[in-house]
Amino acid sequence: GAGPAGLVAALTLLRNGVRVRIIDKEFDYRLGQRGLGLTPRSLELFRFLDVTAVEELARGPHPMRVYKPGTLTPVKTFTLTPYMETTPAFPYFNPVMLGQQTLEAILRSHLEEMSCSVELGTGLRSFEQNEDRVLASIVRKVDGEDYEETVECQWLIGADGARGVTRKLLGLNFIGETRDDVVFISGDIRLSSASIDRQHWHQFSGGATKTLSLRPSDEIGPDGFQFCTRLTYDTQALFDHIRSVTTADIIYNQLVWVSEFRFKPNVRMVEKLGVGRIFIAGGPVHSPTGGQFNLSWKLALVTKNLAPPSLLTTYTTERIPVIAEMLQLSTQLLDKTVKLTADTAQGALQRSERMHMLGVNYRSSPIVIDEYDRGTEYVDAYGPIRASCLVAGDRAPDAPSLVPTVVNRTGPVTVSESIRLFDLFRPSFHTVLLFTTDVAWAVSTVQAIEVDRDVIRWVMVIPQSAPSFTESFPPFDLILHDREGHAYRGYHVEMEDSKVFVVRPDGVLGAIVRGREGLGRYFDVIFNPASH
Repeated sequence: GAGPAGLVAALTLLRNGVRVRIIDKEFDYRLGQRGLGLTPRSLELFRFLDVTAVEELARGPHPMRVYKPGTLTPVKTFTLTPYMETTPAFPYFNPVMLGQQTLEAILRSHLEEMSCSVELGTGLRSFEQNEDRVLASIVRKVDGEDYEETVECQWLIGADGARGVTRKLLGLNFIGETRDDVVFISGDIRLSSASIDRQHWHQFSGGATKTLSLRPSDEIGPDGFQFCTRLTYDTQALFDHIRSVTTADIIYNQLVWVSEFRFKPNVRMVEKLGVGRIFIAGGPVHSPTGGQFNLSWKLALVTKNLAPPSLLTTYTTERIPVIAEMLQLSTQLLDKTVKLTADTAQGALQRSERMHMLGVNYRSSPIVIDEYDRGTEYVDAYGPIRASCLVAGDRAPDAPSLVPTVVNRTGPVTVSESIRLFDLFRPSFHTVLLFTTDVAWAVSTVQAIEVDRDVIRWVMVIPQSAPSFTESFPPFDLILHDREGHAYRGYHVEMEDSKVFVVRPDGVLGAIVRGREGLGRYFDVIFNPASH
């Protein structure tokens, strides 16, 4: 599948030097804004992938405007999410909007730069797997004819949606509560009306079936709107419905795209996210970017024989608690939305900061190591953004205004421009941050760890009170001078302390340890002995 989930998985693997093929049964790239919300955590992960166009093109949501039923009289205007000022540790605090059609085009362009293109009109028919490979039968349609091909691959990722063939062929069933479908239609439309401005996200209501959302979108055109309403699809019925709900004089210029979709407001998820060498991601497991990131860096290490296959089981153990919490939250929101009225609109449509996904954590994961006992209370997988302490399994904070010294064979070279930690984190290696002023301790810690240098970046972080180093310390890739103290504050480190943080390729803290022993235990879990 070549939706956002499949494209992110493919790009992450390619960034790790793993060859991929990506197929999609559709004959043309999908149109439509579709699911357009991007969380702050997604923006962070796109930065790690060097997909800068997402941040450049995305826009904040318009203020919501709710109208008195059957009129054009505004009764309430509010923001979808309260605006939050960014901080050094959280450079992205506010959700943004970017149409799925645009997002997919951006991701495809990055794949094409790496000589990988989506194979359209090609679907998965069946597969067989054994201990060392997958045999996938794929079918490509050309001029109405089916051309079947058997592909031998090491792994297969099904990002083909909840109704896709991969989940069904694997025999993975949904578990949980099931309710009746809630049917909506959504799409992109071009229309002109003096009564409907382009500065607000318009919400009209007048009963359970008399609802309409109109969101301006310049991606569609200067007169473009994304709409969503509870109605069975019919073009003329749609136009009549919009006119009756808004009571506005409207000129319909073009119906660009429309699709019926069904919400099942229920708590349902699969029991596990893979069987053998085949995994599912995206739609079937209700994940935006995090799930694909979680799987792909692990898959890359195993493919290169740098990590044991058992590492892949943690894709399920780490993501299932996150999915369960997300479903609880999204179900509560949907229950409010389907009963929306002008009076209840703000409570139904506004999103809390928990939906930003910055508190998502893997604290209960079997592969994270934390040597510090803080007496921390239990925090669920969708924990609070501003936790009182930092624990292994949490999101790694950012920190700006760091003055770097690049270490090379001829000695250290100080770079004049400051950088931030997020400039360092990438999906193809672990980043080890050693907070200390004790050079001998730091050097001996690094030298005690025998792991392939290609999959680790060693970074020493010195506090603002320490002088810059002029000597050469070859074990490190980088020395960072925390001139403004953002890193030490964000990572809760006292200036006189020595502490080690391991940032995984997905931007999660894999370990918080005191030194070489804890560091060795973490890498023993992640990497094969042969890679030491």
